[in-house]
Amino acid sequence: MSLWRSLSALAALAALIAVAPPAQAGPPGVLVTGDNLPANVDPHQIFDVPMQFYSLNTYDNLYRYQGNPPKLEPWLAQSHSVSPDGLTWEFKLRTDAKFHDGSPITADDVVYSFKRVLAIGKGPAGAFKPVLKPDNISAPDKATVRFKLETPYAPFLSAIPIVMIVNPRVVQAHEANSDWGAAWLASNAAGSGAYQFDAATYRPLERADLKRNDAHFMGWGDNPKAPKEIQILPTRETSTRVLALLQGSVDMTDSYLPTDQVERIQKSKGVHIEKNTSMRVFILRMNNKKPPFDNIDARKCFAHAFNYDGFIKEILKGYAERNPAPLPNNLWGYPKDVKGYDYDLKKAKAHCDQAKAAGAPINRPIQIHIQSQLEQTNQAAQLFQSDLAQIGINAKIISDTWANMTSNTAKPESTPDLWIHWVSTYFVDPENWIGQMYDSQFHGTWKASAWYQNAKVDELLRKARGLTAQEERQPLYEEATRLIVADSPDIWVYNTVEIRGVTDRVKGFRFSPVGSGGEMRWVQLE
Repeated sequence: MSLWRSLSALAALAALIAVAPPAQAGPPGVLVTGDNLPANVDPHQIFDVPMQFYSLNTYDNLYRYQGNPPKLEPWLAQSHSVSPDGLTWEFKLRTDAKFHDGSPITADDVVYSFKRVLAIGKGPAGAFKPVLKPDNISAPDKATVRFKLETPYAPFLSAIPIVMIVNPRVVQAHEANSDWGAAWLASNAAGSGAYQFDAATYRPLERADLKRNDAHFMGWGDNPKAPKEIQILPTRETSTRVLALLQGSVDMTDSYLPTDQVERIQKSKGVHIEKNTSMRVFILRMNNKKPPFDNIDARKCFAHAFNYDGFIKEILKGYAERNPAPLPNNLWGYPKDVKGYDYDLKKAKAHCDQAKAAGAPINRPIQIHIQSQLEQTNQAAQLFQSDLAQIGINAKIISDTWANMTSNTAKPESTPDLWIHWVSTYFVDPENWIGQMYDSQFHGTWKASAWYQNAKVDELLRKARGLTAQEERQPLYEEATRLIVADSPDIWVYNTVEIRGVTDRVKGFRFSPVGSGGEMRWVQLE
């Protein structure tokens, strides 16, 4: 309890010290956001929330999720069909879409984009590699794209939006050493989206400027006050980002605000909070390949040592809902009877003692890596560190970055002992969460960074993604979830209510869990 009071007192003190004047209007027609930038700007290399924000504004996809709850809507594709056996998918393209250089988007461009994703093997490739070979992607005509899958794959349509369509003529002109233009596109663009990236002003992880594409196929008749320019200007600290909002130098924060900063915004003039129910699970990952976390009692020790209610109710002030499993509790496939782990230091100590008796090195310092830009990860780590100390575990908090941590999860030996992050909605299917998090074939990706392996779970997940009927898939995901929770490979805390600070001159904000409300073409500036 003392830690919660201390954190609350510090938050209150910070709010008093950092008094900001009412937010002032920013430059006319320019929307400035404090969202984080991806490690680079190639949508086929990076697969995270910052990339979703960037790519949803600068690129187009075949289908796109809109609204909350998110629904798939035609985008570059007008329609699709699938064969009775679930193996052949065809997409019919609209004919009025153009890249930023004015060239028309054709089926060949879509074929190239999907082949490029598979060849690079990063980012969104994980959703398609098990079932799609490059030679089985074709263009029967300029407006038709055909995919022939190796086996039926139920999440295929749900995952289609994660592949952004790039201009092959631009990318191929900058290829080097058969890299599919990866080095060049990391700091340039070849898109068609509602906004066009300005490579001349780009500073990796620090600044990106996007200019409105007046020729975008969606047109602007429905939103003549849409921003003419978007400036993405991340800041290293949450408090700095919020102060910039209060002073009017940014129009929007990110959607990871800790409660003390939410209250600070609510008490200020000229700004407001956008609050939306989402599908984003807050999770503490444990490296199951690294002792002591290769021992189930050690993992259960840590699972019982996290104060879930204290974190959610005291620190987050109830702006979240307990979610004791890896699937969001508002998604089909979530077993309603799963209970997860409660906060109980006696149980934690008992499991700790059993792990020690089995030779697990519980006494070594345990590193908890946090995201330095996101204060909530630090708050969780501080609370956890305090309770672990009560049962004799020495936890060290390591300030880190998202880009560094996701890079390090490529190998078990470089993956942190523990690291804290969210698993957001990239596409709406259980595959987005437990499918890619706990099927061992995805080891080496940040989503599967627990390095968990259970042959029965692998079997259930692979069977579920090969079926097409939701009523047949659902019990398989429920059973897999129960087994995973029993093995305690990670610590699942809550399902998110996404909270974003916004200046009052921003109107028409639209939220979808896919992209966390980052698609700016709907926004109006007054």
